[in-house]
Amino acid sequence: MSTRLVVIAGAASGVGKTSITLGLLAALRRHGLTVQAFKVGPDFIDPGLHAAVTGRPSYNLDGWMCGRQRVLQSVARAAAGADVAVVEGMMGCFDGLDGSGEAGSTAEIAKWLAAPVVLVVDASAMARSIAALVLGFERFDPALRVAGVIANRVGGVAHARWVADAVRGACRAELLGAIASDPALAMPERHLGLHTADEGVLRGDRIAALADAVERDVDVKRLLDLAVPLPGADIRAPAARAPRVRIGVARDAAFQFYYAENLETLREAGAELVWWSPLGDVGLPDVDGLYLGGGYPELHAAALADNAGVRAAVRRFAEDGRPIYAECGGLMFLAESLEDLDGRVHPMVGLLHAPVRMRAHGLTIGYVEVELTSACPLGRAGIVARGQEFHASTLGPVPETIARAYRVRRPDGGDRLEGYLVGRALMSYVHLHFASSPALPAAFVDACAER
Repeated sequence: MSTRLVVIAGAASGVGKTSITLGLLAALRRHGLTVQAFKVGPDFIDPGLHAAVTGRPSYNLDGWMCGRQRVLQSVARAAAGADVAVVEGMMGCFDGLDGSGEAGSTAEIAKWLAAPVVLVVDASAMARSIAALVLGFERFDPALRVAGVIANRVGGVAHARWVADAVRGACRAELLGAIASDPALAMPERHLGLHTADEGVLRGDRIAALADAVERDVDVKRLLDLAVPLPGADIRAPAARAPRVRIGVARDAAFQFYYAENLETLREAGAELVWWSPLGDVGLPDVDGLYLGGGYPELHAAALADNAGVRAAVRRFAEDGRPIYAECGGLMFLAESLEDLDGRVHPMVGLLHAPVRMRAHGLTIGYVEVELTSACPLGRAGIVARGQEFHASTLGPVPETIARAYRVRRPDGGDRLEGYLVGRALMSYVHLHFASSPALPAAFVDACAER
């Protein structure tokens, strides 16, 4: 039996598509199916939630960062052997890089995959108007197949009937379900989005409750009937090689934002990945390099500051000339200090001589392109890669004596020098997607192997 594929998209952000996707993943697993999940866009939190439900890594499908061929390869490789592949969209179905085109959107990915879209709509404040909304999505881009609709947060039996009558009377898409409004199904949020899987947001009976709601209110069998076979792609998996370096990857409640493909490509380049915890470990593992990803160090700043042994070990590691790659939360940890939202200042590693301060309001968010302007642990000057920024903290000022290895360009114009280089430690707010430039993981592994 071939793998079946479907895209769960939203009419807008906040309509409940993550909760419904998680419930669908859990319901499919209840029926003994192997399920592979994907997430459109650069988000880190939803893939972690997917993985907690499916037991398999969830991969980001980002048209702007990775391009069509890499997206198709990622789906073909990750979904091989699965019964069902479920792609959760981002924001609204047509939202992406900007307002002028489909780049980076769920619609773009769905069309590349020739996959049907099931549109999630918040029906709490509408009845017949849902038909106008769905009809607009159907007609906006005729090349996109909106095959089904799930009405979320309906107010009762009568409301569900009105919604069903409206969609069936005006739309090609089938109404697959109407999920009753239940505050208990909502996922808790904070300044950078949902709470994470590592924080236990899916513990207890939450997964069961989400699965129960989907099984009760959605025609899952019909949804699977609408799914299509996985498209073929040239996956050409690289030949397996014995690990030649060990890279310590920070992973705990404070550091957990990594693209699954970044970790996968490091392994393919010859790295053995060793998990370690800046929060709980007393020192560093025996490794040749360190990778510190993003996360929520601001929520654990006091504990990070209290772990003086690890902070000193990281500083010695850098002073010994061994390579470190740190992005976003990792940069915050390697800075001089971290001021939390309550105004308390906590000492950090002190490798980057600049303070970090949390902001009460506002985010830095968006796609960026990075050009290496000098040699660093990620490669030679001239390499270009793509990534995204998403943070609520500010850094600075950084002394002019600290080298900058990046030129960071935003798609809407403007650039800056960044990518702070202290010895062989590279620190940036940018989350790079290694699939955008396969030279990056190979270069980092080479840098680690030089010792």
